[in-house]
Amino acid sequence: MALYKEIVTKAIIGKGKKSFKNNYSIDVEEKPDTILGCWVINHQFDGYKAGDKVGVKGNFDINIWYSYDNNQKTTVATKNIEYDDTFNIKLRQDADIDGDTDIIVRSLYQPNCSNVDIDNQVIKFEIDKELGIEIVGETKVKIAIEEDEDPWDIIDDELTEKEEKEIDNEVNENYL
Repeated sequence: MALYKEIVTKAIIGKGKKSFKNNYSIDVEEKPDTILGCWVINHQFDGYKAGDKVGVKGNFDINIWYSYDNNQKTTVATKNIEYDDTFNIKLRQDADIDGDTDIIVRSLYQPNCSNVDIDNQVIKFEIDKELGIEIVGETKVKIAIEEDEDPWDIIDDELTEKEEKEIDNEVNENYL
């Protein structure tokens, strides 16, 4: 019968991902004629425990380049967008988020502007992003312990007299 030992270690006890499509708008001073480009930069985020759920608080900057005055002038509208999302992540069996856990958040798909529309002096845009979350906590691993140890092999470093005589007989002294 095998003996068992328990090892306490840190492991991923919950994992999940979620995609987002959010609509935002920027009011501008001039009436835009054409959208020339849209960039999302400076994406920062951090995970935290929110009861039995996980929260992610983050922000990013949106830069929208547009033309105005009958497409004769251009400018860039900039806005910092903050978000705070909560996730209900399914934990692995016998896992508990209340203990000493770490929340790891990864941006699986960086925020990206997927659609931009002009409505008078308001630029409306859609941002797509995907976040992945891992919850790392303490868990126990059971391993089987074998009582029987493999036998040790004996290592002979010295030659016996018989082996020395065989070597001497095989050496040809008139080789050269």
